[in-house]
Amino acid sequence: MREADSFDEFYRETSARILRYGYALTGDLAEAQDVVQEAYTRAWRHWRAVAAHPAPEGWVRLTVARLCTDRWRRLSGWRSAVRRAGPPEPVGPPGEDAVVLTAALRRLPAPIRQAIALHYLFDMSVADIAAEVGSPVGTVTSRLTRGRAELATILAPALRTPEVSDAE
Repeated sequence: MREADSFDEFYRETSARILRYGYALTGDLAEAQDVVQEAYTRAWRHWRAVAAHPAPEGWVRLTVARLCTDRWRRLSGWRSAVRRAGPPEPVGPPGEDAVVLTAALRRLPAPIRQAIALHYLFDMSVADIAAEVGSPVGTVTSRLTRGRAELATILAPALRTPEVSDAE
């Protein structure tokens, strides 16, 4: 049997039990899924050793337990910092400008929206954006230019202020 096939079979046979175990340890399904996914990723990376282990499922369970403990320690440090600092100030609803801008950004194609966000939210240069997204500098420049033009067109009606009539 191939390594990948034996791992797939092992995963199919054990993943539901391991997820229930992770859930029992964390008390949170999303967190349990993250921990279990990481444990199986580690098992796959060391599959030859894990498959040869007398109890491969035990190896994964131990990995899940250790990952849960690590998360618990990190969270307890975070919780004590929050207790010292107090809860964060409540955040109000977004302003009308933020809602209008977000709606306009959603109308842009994803690559253009990404370039605009990296440039204006993270103050990244065109060269840095190109390196991060794996596109030529000219492409990023084009996306920024096109994005600005499209945003101006989309936002133009929202930017117009109603005219005050002189007839009172």
